[in-house]
Amino acid sequence: MATLTIELPPHKERTAFNLRRWAQVLADPELARFEGRIETDRHGHVIMSPPPAPTHGGFQARVASLLDSLLPTGRVLTECPISTADGVKAADVAWASSALVQELGGRVCFPRAPELCVEVVSPSNTEAEILEKIKLYFDAGAKEVWTCSESGVMGFFVAKGGRALKGSQLCPQFPKRVELR
Repeated sequence: MATLTIELPPHKERTAFNLRRWAQVLADPELARFEGRIETDRHGHVIMSPPPAPTHGGFQARVASLLDSLLPTGRVLTECPISTADGVKAADVAWASSALVQELGGRVCFPRAPELCVEVVSPSNTEAEILEKIKLYFDAGAKEVWTCSESGVMGFFVAKGGRALKGSQLCPQFPKRVELR
């Protein structure tokens, strides 16, 4: 089978379109009734996912709580909408420095990624999907992207080459495995 490669436009070229489309999505009363995750693709089409399993939310809450206590100088965000080259994607957890919050905090969608984005992996996620999101967050300006596996094992990636790290450079005290209480 032949491999298909899609070239996305530069992130900066997509931002104005994504922000306009996201404002439309938020203003849609039909979409407001949906209880689940909403994102968009590069064409502005709405992508809807059902609510995740309770363990997904548990890991999301635990990661957010740990980040809040270990990096108190910024703001922890959940379901953070970020403009990417492939539409608006929602990071399960994100951490933004105080300076970035001051600059972007009042927006309904961040035109660029917070310094740290975290994806909690669900059973329905493919490895290719998670790797794609990691690349999109880096392209949008994230300094680090983390993953949290279904067992709580953390993966840490840095923007330079997207290489894996043994731990976080932004938050070295963060554990390698998150336990649900």
